[in-house]
Amino acid sequence: MGDLKTLSVMGMPVHYGDRGDNYADWLLLRQQQGIGSHVVTLNAEMAMQADRNPTLKQLIQRTDLVIPDGAGIVLYFRLKGKTIARAPGIELAETVLERLGPEQSVFFYGGAPGVAEAAAQHWQQRNPKIQIAGVQHGYVTPEEQPAFQERLKVLQPAVILLALGVPRQEFWTVDHRHLCPSAVWIGVGGSFDIWAGLKERAPAWFCNNNLEWLYRLYKEPWRWQRMLDLPKFAIRALTYS
Repeated sequence: MGDLKTLSVMGMPVHYGDRGDNYADWLLLRQQQGIGSHVVTLNAEMAMQADRNPTLKQLIQRTDLVIPDGAGIVLYFRLKGKTIARAPGIELAETVLERLGPEQSVFFYGGAPGVAEAAAQHWQQRNPKIQIAGVQHGYVTPEEQPAFQERLKVLQPAVILLALGVPRQEFWTVDHRHLCPSAVWIGVGGSFDIWAGLKERAPAWFCNNNLEWLYRLYKEPWRWQRMLDLPKFAIRALTYS
């Protein structure tokens, strides 16, 4: 895929490049050519979910772009003698939004009521030239889904950010990509909460040393059960065949 290369962890692809920011270039070039893309931000927790869920694993295997979001993924390849840079999903999404052309719009979908709107307002202030196609919270009822999907189909945004949580945002993308076939679809998890000012990212030192997970655990101790996937991933990945 262009200047991106592919590695594998637990039977799932991970794409990387020689420059840390070339994911956004690759995605936006494809979008300008009318080629859509689905982005998965892979970390240890998601890898373990996929190991237990064959349908999710098959989805990841078929995804256009899988980036090494988690420190566990990066450490795994380091132990295998391959150094790649961690690529947090929120940073990829921010780079994409900063590089959008005047003819390329973005749609924010997900989060609690009011959060997508606040995230969009943040970006409107951060980049006054950005074209926001629309926003929609993540609590759309089954009865409201047809109208919402028709709205997306009419708007045809260049980028669709989904903050629905893993794996819901991934499955929703696969099921609905046909609505906006040339769009860049990115699952961004809790990024809306950060852009909306409801949560904070870890300080730079934690991010730069692959310890963002530790800061998140400190801020949200209820995550401890989810963090058990980290040692499980290390054992599973290193013994996977």
